[in-house]
Amino acid sequence: MNPEKAPAVYIRTNAHNTTLYVGVTSDLHLRAWYHNQPEKQSFVQKYALTKVVWYKLFPSMGEAISEEKRLKAGSRAKKVALIVTMNPEWQDLAATWRVNS
Repeated sequence: MNPEKAPAVYIRTNAHNTTLYVGVTSDLHLRAWYHNQPEKQSFVQKYALTKVVWYKLFPSMGEAISEEKRLKAGSRAKKVALIVTMNPEWQDLAATWRVNS
């Protein structure tokens, strides 16, 4: 599945990995780029959530939305466990992504 055009759930965090944000999108690369635009006023900018540290692709937006809701209702410990499984170093997975127009 192409992450640029597939429904996805993602987790962002800040430089110190203290705040987590769970989101859903139909274009993961574009959303990562959008969140990093300084003129946007949102939770992501307010808390400097500059790193995408986890994501999962889904075949449908309905499934992605259901997973987003499940993750948002879950504990921080469960989110951290997901991140550590995919990305133990908490690196910014979007650092090399490019937005295709």
